[in-house]
Amino acid sequence: MVNADFLNNPDAVPECDFQIEDIAGPSRFFNRELSWLAFNTRVLEVAEDQKIPLLERVRMLSISAKNLDEFFVVRVAGLERMVSDENFNRTIDGLTAEQQLVDINQEIDVMMHQQQNCLNNLEESLTTAKIHRVMPDDLTDEECIWLENKYLDNVLPLLRPMRVGANHPFPFVPNATLTMVYRLLRPKKTDPMDVLLPVPLHVKSVYALEPFEDGTTRVIFIQDLLDMFLGMLFPKCEILERSAFRLLRDSNIQIHEDADDLIGEFETALQQRSRGGVMRLFVADDMSKSLINMVQNGCGVAAEKVVKVKGVLNLADYSDLVLKRHAELLWAEYHARQPERVRDFHGDIFAAIKQKDMLLHHPYESFDIFIDFLRQAVRDPYVLAIKQTLYRTSFESPIVEALIEAARAGKDVTAMIELKARFDEAANIRQARLLEQAGVQVIYGVPNLKTHAKASTVLRQEGDDLVAYNHIGTGNYHPLNAKVYTDMSLFTTNKAIGRDATKFFNYISGGIEPRGLENLAIAPRNLKTKLLKRIDREAKFGAEGRIWVKMNSLVEDEIIDALYVASQAGVKIDLVVRGICALRPGVQGLSENIRVKSIVGRYLEHARIICFGNGFGLPSDKARVFMSSADWMYRNMCKRVETMAEITNKTVHAQIMSQIMEANLADERNSWVLQPDGKYLKHTKGRKRRFDCHRFFMEHPSLSGRGSVGAKDVPELVHGHD
Repeated sequence: MVNADFLNNPDAVPECDFQIEDIAGPSRFFNRELSWLAFNTRVLEVAEDQKIPLLERVRMLSISAKNLDEFFVVRVAGLERMVSDENFNRTIDGLTAEQQLVDINQEIDVMMHQQQNCLNNLEESLTTAKIHRVMPDDLTDEECIWLENKYLDNVLPLLRPMRVGANHPFPFVPNATLTMVYRLLRPKKTDPMDVLLPVPLHVKSVYALEPFEDGTTRVIFIQDLLDMFLGMLFPKCEILERSAFRLLRDSNIQIHEDADDLIGEFETALQQRSRGGVMRLFVADDMSKSLINMVQNGCGVAAEKVVKVKGVLNLADYSDLVLKRHAELLWAEYHARQPERVRDFHGDIFAAIKQKDMLLHHPYESFDIFIDFLRQAVRDPYVLAIKQTLYRTSFESPIVEALIEAARAGKDVTAMIELKARFDEAANIRQARLLEQAGVQVIYGVPNLKTHAKASTVLRQEGDDLVAYNHIGTGNYHPLNAKVYTDMSLFTTNKAIGRDATKFFNYISGGIEPRGLENLAIAPRNLKTKLLKRIDREAKFGAEGRIWVKMNSLVEDEIIDALYVASQAGVKIDLVVRGICALRPGVQGLSENIRVKSIVGRYLEHARIICFGNGFGLPSDKARVFMSSADWMYRNMCKRVETMAEITNKTVHAQIMSQIMEANLADERNSWVLQPDGKYLKHTKGRKRRFDCHRFFMEHPSLSGRGSVGAKDVPELVHGHD
């Protein structure tokens, strides 16, 4: 039996009897791309879980489809470019790009088939739950009138039919857009006319009909709505054929960071991305050969990149089917807690932090506290300066608004905007311009490195002292993401962290090497080295050694090999890796002391935590505990600016180790256990009420935010009944 409760089952090992011939060879690693596909399969399995609210399952199906789109346009596109460039470099698991593509395409075919099966099952359940998909012939007169008004007011003005023919070159078709294709016969004409009709970006894919009666919802999909009113778009035309397709474009961009106008360079690159080469053309399985040839030739796509889809083409758009009117089919709304300690100080966040370090666990504790932290800094006449990194944030960001207000109030404000945040480049360019116009000093980080660290410093004059209030985070400064991503926010006036934060900001603004760091480790300067030294030190404790780690991805080969060495020395290592994991656990002579689990559930696990037993086992108040912005990947260690902070406050130390990590290790409800052969097995057996770490955190406040409550009051790992 697979047991996902690592905390209470210290002797549990993966049940697969698997061996590799050469434990020093490339087979000691899993392939990164196949591991990511395994992660997306887990997302899809959540969509298939009948114990999860129905519309949340629909949302998960949509997420799995969006994930797969991004995988195509970034990872697969990169591999195909390597093949065309005759790049024969091998990955750490020994595969060339061409070999990877063979395996990837096989896995993707299976996944897409599974997605369509999942949709079929969901549609049956939706019908049972009184959500009915209707076709134009099923509509009442009242519904037809309502839909016609909706179409005339909100859809038709956005439509842009595009003719294809000898005198009409094949038009540009946007990336990932459902595009209808029609073959028409016009009045008094003998030759048919082909027309493309891309579904506009701002048009919903699903419309819930009015009136809403008896708790029943009737919905119509956009492709059916368009067909319903084709007579308005193409008056008096006969429809000879109709079908649909969807294409994906290569979305990798190349930037010359020594350009005189960096923002202009990014804007040009983004235009190039929007018109990247077509790498996959998905067509409806009912599309005729002649229409396929027309679209294929027009897009300039090789035959092997044309994929017939038996089912729905635009699964990624099905999140529009998640209807708030059916609250009973959604997870019960959760309202993030406000830290009791902040309330104890009547909302004075500076006073709450000054008392002692405070760590908030999002989304269980509200991210609004950080926004209020900045807003209080804006209003406070004793605050002299604010320094802030921004990797991703919302389009109309309250953080950007606060920084603008602070600059206008005469405070010295510095904002590090990362233009290279993939798919958020345009939003970050917009934010950078707004900040510069307000007088904020905008910087763009270290050349050739992506600044992924999350840090904020508020400098406040208190008598003769200049006090640094620092925030170190594991997640982006994105208020919307903070509602669904699990992350940690450390607020501290720790002087060592304050001095290191100054060196960090000097590094990303002026390129000044951060020497003599006291608490923080900074990639690419010393973060990887510090981790390797800590793992090596733990290995010297042999069977007394313990390591707990939580992260999103584990691919860095030097670190993985260090963990293998520690395992061979007897160190017990438990890893919670949500997504990609290249480490192969449970192999005799290599990694028999390493266990790996993945947690995928209501919230997206995002926090990075590292705990070393330091010779005292885990949990222990003498353990070394760290939080970081970095996953254990080559790009994070060598190509990005990242931070890792050691936790010295006793309450925060206990909160991270004995509350957050222990609950993750004990989780059964949302956990899959990685086997030595690469398979992930779901914990499905045992007690009916399996421990759910997400539910536990929703019901128990974080230790450091609880006012007078100290480190000794770690709650028991239990939660309420269903």
